[in-house]
This record gives sequence, C-alpha cells and structure tokens, in this order.
Amino acid sequence: MTRRETVGRWLERRAVALLGVATVAVLAVLFYYPVLTVFADAVRVGGAWTSSFVREVVTDPFYVGALGPLLSGDLSAVADVAADRPLGIFGFTAYQALLSTVASVAFGLPGAYVLARYEFPGRRTLRSLTILPFVLPSIMVAIGFYAFFGANGPVNDLLAAVGVGRISLLNSLEAIVVAHAFYNAPLVTRVTTAAWESVDARMVETARSLGANPYYAFRDVLVPQLLPAVLTGALLTFIFTFMSFPIVLALGGLQLATVEVWVYSLVQQLDYAEAATLAVIETVVSLALTYAYLRYEARQSSSSRAANPPARKRFLSGVRSSGAVSPLAALERAGIAVYAVVVAVVFVGPIASMVVESITGPNGLTLQYYRFLVQRQIEGASFQTLPGVAVRNSLFFGAATLLVALPMGVTVSVLTARGGRWARLADTAAMAPFAVSGIVVGLGMLRGLVFGVELWDHRVQVTGAVAIVAAHAVAAYPFVVRNVSPLLGGLDRSLVESARALGATRFRALLDVELPLVASGVAAGAAFAFAISVGEFDSTVILATGSSSYTMPVAVERYIGNRTLGPATAMGTVLLAVTSLSFVVVDRLGGRWEV
Repeated sequence: MTRRETVGRWLERRAVALLGVATVAVLAVLFYYPVLTVFADAVRVGGAWTSSFVREVVTDPFYVGALGPLLSGDLSAVADVAADRPLGIFGFTAYQALLSTVASVAFGLPGAYVLARYEFPGRRTLRSLTILPFVLPSIMVAIGFYAFFGANGPVNDLLAAVGVGRISLLNSLEAIVVAHAFYNAPLVTRVTTAAWESVDARMVETARSLGANPYYAFRDVLVPQLLPAVLTGALLTFIFTFMSFPIVLALGGLQLATVEVWVYSLVQQLDYAEAATLAVIETVVSLALTYAYLRYEARQSSSSRAANPPARKRFLSGVRSSGAVSPLAALERAGIAVYAVVVAVVFVGPIASMVVESITGPNGLTLQYYRFLVQRQIEGASFQTLPGVAVRNSLFFGAATLLVALPMGVTVSVLTARGGRWARLADTAAMAPFAVSGIVVGLGMLRGLVFGVELWDHRVQVTGAVAIVAAHAVAAYPFVVRNVSPLLGGLDRSLVESARALGATRFRALLDVELPLVASGVAAGAAFAFAISVGEFDSTVILATGSSSYTMPVAVERYIGNRTLGPATAMGTVLLAVTSLSFVVVDRLGGRWEV
C-alpha cells in the first residue's frame, strides 16, 4: 500500500471525528469568539477590567426605568422616574415582546384548530405556509406593512371611502405587535397543529363515553395535551420578538426603540462600549429564556406520537339530513369565516400590497419602479446602493453560506442523533445562535475579526464578503440540524452496524447508508440555509456598512430610509421571488422544523 493510500485510509477512518473538530473550531472562531469579544468590550477598557459600564446601564432610568433608582439606592427618585419613564428600553422591549406573544398566540391557535380538525382542498399547502417565519425576510414584512397600512395604502383608502378618514397606522406599538404576529403566529400554528395531531383520539372517546360533553372533553382531555405545545410556541415567540430588529427599526424607529435598535444606533455612533454592554445584558436574558425553553422541551420529549390521532372532518360536515346546518356547525363556520378575513387582512394583505405597490404608480399600472432600479444599476458609481450588486451579493452569499452551513449542520446532526449527555450538549450548542441576536454576532465580528486580531506579530482580519458569509453560516446551520437530526435519529441503527460489519468505516457508512436515507432532510436544510442567508439582515446591516457587500434586505432598508417606497417595494418583490423559490424547494422536499 502506497503512502498516499495509507494516508487516505487514515483520514477516512477518522473523518467524522475530524469533521467534528473542524465544526467546533469554526464555531469557536465565527461565533463564540465574536460573542466573547462583545462581552469583553462591556467589562474591559484600556486593558483594565471594570464594571463601570454595566453599573451605568443597570442604574440608568433611560435603560431600566424605575428599576434604576432602586438599584442605585436613590429611593427618592423612584416615584418621579416611575411617572416619567417607568419601563426604560429594556422594559419596553420585554413589554412589546409580551404583547407580540399574546397576539401571535391569539392569531395562531385558530389556525391550528382549523388545520387539525378539518380536511379541505389546499390544506397541505396552507400547513406548509406555516414555515414562512423561517424563510421570509423580516425587512420585507416591514415593507409590506408600509404598503398596506401606510397613508396611501388600501386600509386607509377603505377608511376614507367609508367616511372615517385617513389615520396614521404606522410608527406605533400596534403596528409592531401586528407585524410580529404576522411573523410568529404561523410558528404557533405549526407547533400546536403537530401537537393536536399527536393527541390519542381514544382518550377523547373515553371521556365522552363517561358522560363528558364536547366542551368538558376538550377542556379536560385536549387542553392539557395541547398546553405544552402552546407554551413552547409562546416561549419561542417571546425570544424571537425580544430580539426583533428589522421590524422595529422600520415600523418604530428610535421613537419606539428596543434594545436591538438602540444597540444598532450606538454602533452607528461608534459608541462600542455602551453598545456592547446593552448587547451583553440582552444576551444574558435571551440565553436564560433559551435555557428555559430547552429544559421545558427536554421534559416534554418523552411524549410519543399517538397511534390513533383524531380524525379530521370535512369542512362541509354538520349538515342535517333535511339539508339544514346545525346551529353549532353554523356558529363554527361563522367563526372560521371571520378568522379567514383576519388572516386575509393581516397575513395576505401586506405581501399582496407590496407586490401591487411595486407595479402601481400615480397613473395606474407601471413598471417605472423596476425601470428605476435598472437605471440606477446602469448609472452605477454615482449611487451608493446598486440593485444589481445587492441581488448578486445575496445570491453569492447564499451559495457560500450553503457550502459552510450544510457540512456543519450535518456534522452536528451526526453527533446529536446518537443520544446521550454529549448529544444533548451538542444540541444545546446548536441552539446558541437562537439565543444570540444577529446584531450581537455582527458587532462581535466587527470588533474582533473585522478590526483584526494580533497573532504572532501578524494582524489577522476577516472582512467584507467573508465576514458576512461567516455571520450567515452561524445563523443558518441550526436550521440544517433541525431538518437532518430527527431523520438521522429515526434510522434503524442495524443498517449502520451491518455496513460497519462488512468493513465500511464510520464515514463511509454515513456517506453510503445514512445520508441517502435522509436526503430529503439534507436538501430541505440546504434550502433553509440558503433562504436564511438571502433574508438575513441583523448582522449584515452592521458588517456591510461602508462597503459594497450589501444585500437585498439592506438595499430595501436603504430605500425605505430614503422615503422612496416604490423602489423599495420593487426590490422587496425581487427579494420575495428569491425567497419564495427557496420556500417551494423546502415544501417539495418535505422541509420540517422540529421544536
């Protein structure tokens, strides 16, 4: 055997372990180091450790409201602060997240009821749409709300037509809450529908046979089994909306700033120490929430899917032999009809309005906004944001992210699919990017890798496109894990053992046996990773500042900032087309999101 063959055999036998080490190294450099850099900026100044920034933030009423005087010992100022600024930015961030969570649950539960209880044409497509929060860029949602609820949008046109008059619906807490519900209600629907379909119908039948009416059977049998899923969806929604950035930035601005928006504002002012301090406190809170979610999920993981799920009934059931509809069925249909109207207004209206706005001008249908984008691209250097560059960058970053996130996600999936304490630890590490916002990752990369690190008298820098792809890969690879890991865990282990017994290495068994059997999950994870990269905004808007590495979401935000809604909706429609293609791939390949 030649030396080359010997080395090849050695690498193949240890390929899985080497991939694991490489994944840990990539995460350490691209995720944990930037996050720790932010932490260091908050407690280290001029080479000396200090807690002054943290003390200033946690005692400043601007940030913590009435809690500030309490922590500083100035009890006489509590009443004045409570009257003037009771919540502070952190309190307002939690308050809007709580309202957004309540609205998301309120919008999401009726959808879960319809999908779990009824069979109707288009049900599968409608259920697939519940993965929209993971593929639709949030800045595009903000554009849709501008187009739909804006001063000249359809809602105000309708109000003016009925004599109410035009009112300001944007730049308000209500607009932020509804936009968050648009984004997160499908998540609640998806999680709750899966739980509803896992309820054993025989338990309900037993309760009915013992004399319970439909209401008590629902309250005492169904609700206790659905409650964990509802709480899971609510907790995830609270985490996501607590760290929300693009929607609040576009619909609220600094007047309704959350922690994320204020951190971004401080970064623009080059006030890195204060920005880092806010980011650290926010990260600690979100880590605690994510830890609570993981603990709660672990306690619920022992429940298995029901062998006898409840049968769905046809939507037109409830008709008596005489042709009349029973009162209960009529009331239920009326409620579903009202919910359908709400869905059309809140969920369909903004996206449809964005598309319509992009082809509508003062004199009717037009392509002037698309021509504007083309003209801006042709004129080139005289403009800061070129549409063609944004599209090219988004597609390139998406493909590059795919090449990094896919092997990382598959490797983590292999490590977590076997179970055990180390598997749980790896799964917890895979969830870390959900607890750390893109703003924190972007700020950490800017302060660390972009500014440069001294290694052996050499400054190592990761800038431009490489830094953005790194940030996107960190955000995207957990979605690969969540698509691949459940499928790997469900495979018959005897297949791998048989391959190993026949002489295959662990890596060869993975390539030739396991991955072909979970190819749909790998492909769906790849589509998720690409879509997440294309729509990622939080870290990109920091890393692309002052460079030509901006993407379509960043271009959309810049067009909004210039008050040119027409071109912004045109660019948003282009972004919608790209992400919709990714969504179709996810749907066709059976994309899933396991929580």
